[in-house]
Amino acid sequence: MTLDPKLLEILACPEDKGPLLWFADEDTLYNPRLRRRYAVRDGIPVMLVDEAEQVDDAEHDRLTALAAAEGIQPTFGD
Repeated sequence: MTLDPKLLEILACPEDKGPLLWFADEDTLYNPRLRRRYAVRDGIPVMLVDEAEQVDDAEHDRLTALAAAEGIQPTFGD
């Protein structure tokens, strides 16, 4: 599923208000600073802290390596 590019430009983590990494193949938005993953269900980001998944070190390393390898950029710049 793909997200609207305009939406991606403004999506931020609801907790730290920082940018996210969008993994389209996994329907996941990821905050590497808090190591928190937000699901995207039926094209709708579930941006609720209570429903986010905390990831362990191995998953964090996998996601950050995947982002680097695939050139995945944050949803917005600083």
